[in-house]
Amino acid sequence: MIRSMTAYAQVEGETPLGRVAVELRGVNHRYLELGLRLPDELRAQEGALRERATQRIARGKLDLTLRLRGAAQATPDLRLNEPYLKQLADLSMHMSARFPDLLVDFSELLRMPGVIETREPDQLALTQAVLALLDQALDGLLDARQREGARLAQTMLERLDAIAAQVAAVRALMPDIRTRQRARIDSLLAELRDASEPQRIEKELVAQLLRMDVDEELDRLDVHLAEARRVLALDEPVGRRLDFLLQEFNREANTLGSKSVDVRTSNASIELKVLIEQVREQVQNIE
Repeated sequence: MIRSMTAYAQVEGETPLGRVAVELRGVNHRYLELGLRLPDELRAQEGALRERATQRIARGKLDLTLRLRGAAQATPDLRLNEPYLKQLADLSMHMSARFPDLLVDFSELLRMPGVIETREPDQLALTQAVLALLDQALDGLLDARQREGARLAQTMLERLDAIAAQVAAVRALMPDIRTRQRARIDSLLAELRDASEPQRIEKELVAQLLRMDVDEELDRLDVHLAEARRVLALDEPVGRRLDFLLQEFNREANTLGSKSVDVRTSNASIELKVLIEQVREQVQNIE
């Protein structure tokens, strides 16, 4: 299944910390690059989020953003540190005996560190909740990648069919091209029959005719076409493999052009390069 690297997904849900929004944005990249933006309250979950994302995404630049939409409760869950408060009360009573004018203001007492405790959310439950939201977002992102990937795969298959048509057309032209070249060589040999070294000249001309032969390049193009179609049907990331394969396509197209002795094969070589480049542009978008 071909997957595009460009996609977007967003989900929201409740967690022990409050309502959290998860946003995923993917774009093209040669390798996997993951960027995270988290509120301070969720910094402890960064490692788990990063690990989960890299388990399911193989390639592309992925931006993962978490936003805290609202508190879990309308008022904070505050608790008095009763043992600590009792110690302060005992100390106050002891000191009041020595300092009768000593006054202890209640609000000042509450501002002392440790008197009021804020109940922290269960970190394990919080991690599980944000990972569940991330999984939902990843499901949406992968679905979008697959839909776009299916369109890219169809476009690439159409270009591969066009390449195959060019290869078949060149094969059909080769008998006529060889006949024309053989006639030219025979005509040249007839003109040079009185030359001092006719055998050497004939060998050179025959060697030139052999260098013109492109059957091997056409056969390799057929092999590359079959491999490209096979790779497009694999259920795994194939972007890099196709990228390397297209380099081989381009090499054969260049050789075909360099060996060309006919305007028709020269035009076919140019058309092949155009089609190969069009496939390459699509490959840059897939995982």
